[in-house]
Amino acid sequence: MRLFVGIAIPEDICEQLAGLRSGLAGTRWVDVEAMHLTLRFIGTVDEPSAADLDDELSRIKASAFDLSFSGVGSFASGTRLRQLWVGTEKSSPLDHLQSKVESAVVRAGFGSEGRKFKPHVTLARFKSAPRGVGAYMEAHNSFAAGPFAISTFTLFRSHLNRDGAQYEALAEYPLGARTPDLI
Repeated sequence: MRLFVGIAIPEDICEQLAGLRSGLAGTRWVDVEAMHLTLRFIGTVDEPSAADLDDELSRIKASAFDLSFSGVGSFASGTRLRQLWVGTEKSSPLDHLQSKVESAVVRAGFGSEGRKFKPHVTLARFKSAPRGVGAYMEAHNSFAAGPFAISTFTLFRSHLNRDGAQYEALAEYPLGARTPDLI
């Protein structure tokens, strides 16, 4: 099975993100039901390894927090644009949670992630960049949504099909009570 750890996005925030899914002809927009924030991609694993991963993830201790989305950006492979995304505002609690997830994944026997964590929600994927991407990004760079509460994170299974991936929540892990803001 193909797994990743992520954060499910509340429906009202997904609807705001869905409002960004237009204006670029030939773009493969991500379905609202598939929008999420990936904390760590795992890949294909067997049942015993998935059970070990679940065990390690269930031991994570981190506090609930609020998160906001801000701006749009893109990922490229070389000079080829591959994805359009919405980013998050800087969040120490999100970075802390991702670090805890990364440690749990490594303890479960998977290699460490080689890339730096760049929190985002993918809006679209491209085979080739459509005309007007630069103008689109400039027009939507002031996008903001939230804050919204993050009280859980999720182990997802990814089912690949010809229309794209569909995600199934396998386990949800609660975050602890919020820590008070320090003045």
